[in-house]
Amino acid sequence: MVKSAVILAGGKSSRMGEDKALLPFGVEQSLALYQYKRLSKYFDRVYISSKNNKFNTDVNIIEDRISDISSPMVALQAILSYIEGESVFILGVDMPFVSKEVIDRLIQQYTINSNKIIAAKSPNGLEPLSAIYPKSILPIVEDLLNRQEHRLHTLLSLADTEYVYFEDRDAFLNLNRPSDYEKAKMMM
Repeated sequence: MVKSAVILAGGKSSRMGEDKALLPFGVEQSLALYQYKRLSKYFDRVYISSKNNKFNTDVNIIEDRISDISSPMVALQAILSYIEGESVFILGVDMPFVSKEVIDRLIQQYTINSNKIIAAKSPNGLEPLSAIYPKSILPIVEDLLNRQEHRLHTLLSLADTEYVYFEDRDAFLNLNRPSDYEKAKMMM
């Protein structure tokens, strides 16, 4: 059973021009807090992965162990080393429309194949930041980091991974640019 979720919110947000995790969203003071409250309805434990606690609110933080490099792989190493349980659902802070139905389908597939990474795939392509990662892949993550490899697509190709396809492109809308953020606010 997947009991923990982690929101990745430690990226540079270079295309957005400001820290997207801290942008107001919906009725919440930040996109990170929006995601945190939303996922808290579905999981026993929810955390935010970041370089530091920049959120000015009471949330559970998992800080990266490698502070001078910002990458999802660095975050994943810290997360898998920290969490209790055998697996964790990972969601990018900038993906506010990944629905409960998407999460439920990923969890359902994980219960069948609990030794695999279960990742979403959409018309946009692979969605490594909407996936369930078993703790057993930590040695692969650490090996990749030792080789200075930071792409999650490389991890998905090396580890035993199963993809669950979703037709809904908007469910995986990624808020990378100001225009994406404006579109997302209108979709709310």
